[in-house]
Amino acid sequence: MKMNGARILLECLKKEGVDTVFGYPGGTVINIYNELFSFKDIHHILPRHEQAGTHAADGYARATGKVGVAIATSGPGATNTVTGIATAYMDSIPMVIITGQVSTALIGNDAFQEVDIIGITRSCTKHNFLVRDVKDLALIMKKAFYIASTGRPGPVLVDLPKDVQIAETEFVYPDTVEMRSYKPTVTGHPRQVEKAVDMLLESHRPVIYVGGGVILANASDELTGLSRKLSVPVTTTLMGLGSFPGNDSLSLGMLGMHGSYCANMAMTNSDLIIAVGARFDDRVTGKIATFAPGAKIIHIDVDPTSIKKNVRVDLPIVGDVKDVLAKMIKLADKHKDKADGFKAALAPWHEDIAGWKDKHPLGYKQSSTVIKPQFVIQKLRELSNDDVIVATDVGQHQMWTAQFFQFNKPRTLLSSGGLGTMGYGLPAAMGAQAAFPERQVISICGDGGVQMNIQEIATLVQNRLPVKIVILNNNFLGMVRQWQELFFDKRYSQTCMELPIDFVKLAEAYGAKGFSTSKPGEVEAVIKQAFKEKGPVIMEFKIAREEKVLPMVPAGASLNEMVLNA
Repeated sequence: MKMNGARILLECLKKEGVDTVFGYPGGTVINIYNELFSFKDIHHILPRHEQAGTHAADGYARATGKVGVAIATSGPGATNTVTGIATAYMDSIPMVIITGQVSTALIGNDAFQEVDIIGITRSCTKHNFLVRDVKDLALIMKKAFYIASTGRPGPVLVDLPKDVQIAETEFVYPDTVEMRSYKPTVTGHPRQVEKAVDMLLESHRPVIYVGGGVILANASDELTGLSRKLSVPVTTTLMGLGSFPGNDSLSLGMLGMHGSYCANMAMTNSDLIIAVGARFDDRVTGKIATFAPGAKIIHIDVDPTSIKKNVRVDLPIVGDVKDVLAKMIKLADKHKDKADGFKAALAPWHEDIAGWKDKHPLGYKQSSTVIKPQFVIQKLRELSNDDVIVATDVGQHQMWTAQFFQFNKPRTLLSSGGLGTMGYGLPAAMGAQAAFPERQVISICGDGGVQMNIQEIATLVQNRLPVKIVILNNNFLGMVRQWQELFFDKRYSQTCMELPIDFVKLAEAYGAKGFSTSKPGEVEAVIKQAFKEKGPVIMEFKIAREEKVLPMVPAGASLNEMVLNA
């Protein structure tokens, strides 16, 4: 049966199991939307900005583990997706972004709304395609989804010229795809895995250091099983939160610049670090020269380019972390007597960790007059469901959420880690709510970041997506202000958000509900009332204006050189 390119595109999405698409129409994708009008197999959500649509597809992907899909028109529509694409690329999120393009005969002629989106996104996509012939479209779409979802996941862009959408051909969707230049290593080398278990059982102060790769690989059960079997403590990056239960006694919490004292001290004093699906970024390591000076390092990652990129590695293992961790568990079972002796010998190490936890626990002092942001986060955790999904923006509130909202399940924290994208949280929550209409979804934002995509409240209302939006309002760009206070003599240059915004009226203007308070005694009541509402709600909490995120490892300092009180 012959179909035009626009219809073929939709049939390809259907074949890939896509049920939700976030897109914004325009001249070069109007043929796709014409076909979509009578195509009932895909639910389309219209955001109010292409960047938000891309973030929503990202949030959908993080929450479900499926490939997120976004559509944008050419020119400014395509360029508006770039921040969302770069966000997904840095955090290895599987996405397919479809952009319209001017007709092939006009490419390179500076036609109306023409940009070289292939060139623009080459550095922030896992791969991208320009479709020049409708006969290639089905195979390219198969390749796009395969590349996006295998190996180290990431965003793939497909640029689709208008004449290709109109042209017709027979639609045949391939069952499989073979790409000679792309063959990710999935199975960890057995001998390397054996060496890793030997090194682990010979260590005295081991730490498992976990990144977002464990969540992406759906390997949380294997991680938890290995840790508990051998009583090895676990610390996670921001992206790894939820991969290991935060309420487990072996959890050290998050490490790094704003990590817990015990996590950073454990890493500094360890003699073996098993890095699983993490990349040793600068926010985690602090000063590289003094990072974990006495530790041997085992690095497990599906992406060979991530290994040895930032730190020396004693034992690299390239492979899917789920596969490698499962093999390590089997080997530990095989050497049960040695494993039992190893666990018993870890008693002094656990005593050291307990001492660090007791010495400087995460904490704050809530007064009777001013709301502390940490108090809001803890109340949200206390009053929310066990399977709640939390999406954050970027800034102080993001770190307070990481510190005080205990994540016990994977895919329950959605946050921009690598790129640090303000404006991410609200549309990401929208994407997660679209994926799970019945689950509780909370967007935690600052008063700065929330205004970057505040227009998406309209999308929430229109699509009956009951996201609860929490705004921690200190009338500052809080994280930059904190740096200005600590390192720039309180020269608050362009970080004060002086114009007061009535977020309650703003919510009502969009057809949502809004609540606001500056009183600590009203925090719980506001949260409870908001959670009762069936639609989207803004909860504004006017917090202590100059509250800081602590601990903090200053730029250029070693991981154990934390600012604990300031």
